[in-house]
Amino acid sequence: METITIYVKHLIDLCGIQGAAVPYVSHTVMVIVAILLAAAAGLLCRKLLTPLLLKLTARTEVRWDDVIFNERVLNSASSIVPAIVIWGLLPMTFYDFPLIQEVLARLTAIYITVMTVRTVTVLIDSLKLLENGQRTARQQYLYSFCGVMKILIIFIAAIVVIAIILGKDPSTLFAGLGAASAILMLAFQDTIKGLVAGIRLTSNDMLHIGDWITVPSAGANGTVEEISLTMVKVRNFDNTIVTVTPQTLVDGSFQNWLGMQQREGRKQTRRLYFDFRSIRTDSTATPATPVAPSVPPASAPFVPVPDAPVPFVPVPDGSPSGPTTNITRYRRHIEEWLRQNPAVLPDKVILVRQAEATQGGCCVEFIFWLRAQDAMTYEHDTSDIMEYIIAAANDYGLRIYQQFPEQ
Repeated sequence: METITIYVKHLIDLCGIQGAAVPYVSHTVMVIVAILLAAAAGLLCRKLLTPLLLKLTARTEVRWDDVIFNERVLNSASSIVPAIVIWGLLPMTFYDFPLIQEVLARLTAIYITVMTVRTVTVLIDSLKLLENGQRTARQQYLYSFCGVMKILIIFIAAIVVIAIILGKDPSTLFAGLGAASAILMLAFQDTIKGLVAGIRLTSNDMLHIGDWITVPSAGANGTVEEISLTMVKVRNFDNTIVTVTPQTLVDGSFQNWLGMQQREGRKQTRRLYFDFRSIRTDSTATPATPVAPSVPPASAPFVPVPDAPVPFVPVPDGSPSGPTTNITRYRRHIEEWLRQNPAVLPDKVILVRQAEATQGGCCVEFIFWLRAQDAMTYEHDTSDIMEYIIAAANDYGLRIYQQFPEQ
């Protein structure tokens, strides 16, 4: 830079400029030179070094360098280089104007601090891609760690910027933060609670990105898209976005369907109520007409007749204790029909049982497992099965209880 200053002075002498205008012209030329050098340095980094580094990382077999040294990080880092060039040229450019030099130096230092923080935050965001979207607890810890690091870096940068503006040593400001710790904890209480709640969620393996969860209190019923320190973003099945705080999930309750998604089948339990007056036995035999016993003549001697064995007559479709009812045959039919239904898992529990009766009628409970796991197929199969169950009741003379609205 000293060589450039000497050339500038010679150029001014050759131009014949003399007197009081020489310092102003000299500083103007030096400012233009500094700007051109800074722009050239930034252009060199953006157009030459960045593509070169991207090609080098693409040729390596490891993946971490592609994630960390991506185009966003390198472009953000390239924007710091011109400010560094300006910072180095300021003492030689404004050597006769110390006040302007001081102001520009502070502004340049603030710019370098801000852009450095921006580069570091972009780098931290890139670290989230190292897990490749897998649903692991390590990924959740990484997300929480990245969130805490971003907050700390922004907080430190704010202190440094304040120190630059005031012309103070940043270490003195950090030393005075002990007295303001209570205020800081109050200001960042949501972040601290979110961090603790996020650690509890991940350490207990309660939630992952991609899980299907249901949070009735928040109206959330969909897939988890993002987990951060202060919120969990859920995309509902109608494509609406619901944000829930981690503290809400920890303090309250939510339903995670991950176990159902990882295993075959979804359990279904339904109930129907039948009118008691429609339940009857299925025996068609009529009771025998009682006949008065014959009395032998008085003159005839009494001859005892040995008791004849009573022949065994099986009751059709019945139980050892007597004939079956129409609701019994209905239960057995539905149970067998569910076992043969291709939408139902035959190796899981299939049970049609009589539950506790209520004022609504005789309760029959249907328990079975469906093969379908996606919501649409699951709902269609459930509807088809229940519609047949309801329609088949009429074939057995059963009336399903329903309450008619008052006229």
